[in-house]
Order: sequence, then C-alpha cells, then structure tokens
Amino acid sequence: MTEGEMLKLTVEEFSRIQRYMMLAEKDSEVYLAMKERYIDLKVILSSSGVNLTELDRIKA
Repeated sequence: MTEGEMLKLTVEEFSRIQRYMMLAEKDSEVYLAMKERYIDLKVILSSSGVNLTELDRIKA
C-alpha cells in the first residue's frame, strides 16, 4: 500500500468515526471507545502533515 493510499484510508476512517461520535451519547462507553480511536487517527494525520482544520468536526 502506498503512502497516498494509507493517507486516504486514514482520512476516510477519521471522517467515519466523527460521524459515529456525533450520533453517540458523549458519556457512553461507546463514545469514549470511539474517542480513543479518534485521537489515534488525529495524531496519525497531524504527523503526516494533514491540516485538520477543515476535517475535524469534533475538536476534542
């Protein structure tokens, strides 16, 4: 898998997890589990040089 393909998949997963988080109750175990993955993805994207200003709808 190329770096571009990996970046595309990560952006797609980041977007997907945010949609799910917006549907979940913020104090639920499901939300907290998703938030862990959200933070992981945010770190990966940031370290890859992706500007998250437009992509980050949660901002947590």
